[in-house]
Amino acid sequence: MNRTDRLLAIVLELQAHGTRRAEDLAATFEISKRTVYRDVQALCEAGVPVVAEPGRGYSLVEGYFLPPLRFSADEAVMLLLGADVMAQSFDADYRAAAETACRKIAGALPAPTRDAVTALRESLRFVPGESPQQPEVEERLRMLRGAMVGRQRVGFAYTARHAADDAPPVRQADPYGLVFVNNVWNLVAFDHTRQELRHFRLDRMAQLELLAQRFERPADFRLQRQERDDRTLVVRLLFEPAVARWVRENRSFYTTSEEETPDGLLVTLHVRQEREI
Repeated sequence: MNRTDRLLAIVLELQAHGTRRAEDLAATFEISKRTVYRDVQALCEAGVPVVAEPGRGYSLVEGYFLPPLRFSADEAVMLLLGADVMAQSFDADYRAAAETACRKIAGALPAPTRDAVTALRESLRFVPGESPQQPEVEERLRMLRGAMVGRQRVGFAYTARHAADDAPPVRQADPYGLVFVNNVWNLVAFDHTRQELRHFRLDRMAQLELLAQRFERPADFRLQRQERDDRTLVVRLLFEPAVARWVRENRSFYTTSEEETPDGLLVTLHVRQEREI
């Protein structure tokens, strides 16, 4: 990253996070603290109102915003394609937001760039899943999204594929995150009956309701890390060389490694339970 790009990135970092220490910026951009000091001084000399607070770090004067960003054709295409995918995968509220964002991005582009973006966008298609979203799942998605923002506990009836005899018919859970995998929305939540994190498919829920209780999500919770950490069952499958090509062509979501051996292709998967294979 050259210095001009880094200076812009520092301003964006301060806009996004409020206050950042010199060591935070140094770690983010892989530079020394001395370089951070020089960059901040350069920003101040260029008229960017950076405020230094002893013991806290750097921040921007309240109300300061960068002028509108200019996107390249490739950058705009990626943003628009991402909005298209979200429009297909989320509920009606987010579809409307994605469509509005697309119009704003396209409208802000210079005419030549807009023409190039239109041509590229019409030539690319990304399909997240072929099954249409069910109206009841869309409504649950909307409610759970609101519950996560408001830190509000939810209650619902749940039908598991292999329900244990002692499985409660109604669950109370604190919603921590939502994951879209294999065209299915899953809720990652703290189940108060089991007293542990559990995954719940939205299409198996019923009678979803927002409860009066509030919760605080653990500060160290990270959705991506949690998705990896809870797949503790290791499965190794050995495929004959004749079918190795087809195995690679249709990799499982749970595949973590593949190894060529004299006996064939050894595939390692990390799953939560055997039925995920």
